[in-house]
Amino acid sequence: MFDKYTAKLVGSEEERAVSPVIGVILMVAITVILAAVIAAFVLDLGGSIGEEAQAGVDLDVDNDSQTISAQVTSAGNADDFEIRGDLYDDSALGTGDEFSGAGDTLTIEGDELAEDGDDAVGTVTVVAIIDDSDTETTVASADFEFEGAHD
Repeated sequence: MFDKYTAKLVGSEEERAVSPVIGVILMVAITVILAAVIAAFVLDLGGSIGEEAQAGVDLDVDNDSQTISAQVTSAGNADDFEIRGDLYDDSALGTGDEFSGAGDTLTIEGDELAEDGDDAVGTVTVVAIIDDSDTETTVASADFEFEGAHD
């Protein structure tokens, strides 16, 4: 009784040889496709990794004199530096505050951060920039709180 069903399910000797060949072809095709997908994913991710800007900056906030001073101590591989932050609009100073080399210092007065008599509270950040790759890295950050900025 089972012989009849076994012959139908398993097949004869000639029919059984087709199944392993198809299985091997499918496994090879799946392996090649999977390898191609993984390689494309890995190579794409590797190309998007850029170098970080390496630089040293001293950022000093003096609440008594209501000034913020930034000095580049080491330019490293950075081409430019910018000061950014809350309440600070570099276009208000005309030139945009970029400074580019070791020893360069930039000072921001409290009255540049707020209207006369208003409090100036926020964060100032120095960003190092690599021009070739358009990479920007934060190298220093500090909070400030100037009460009644330059009454």
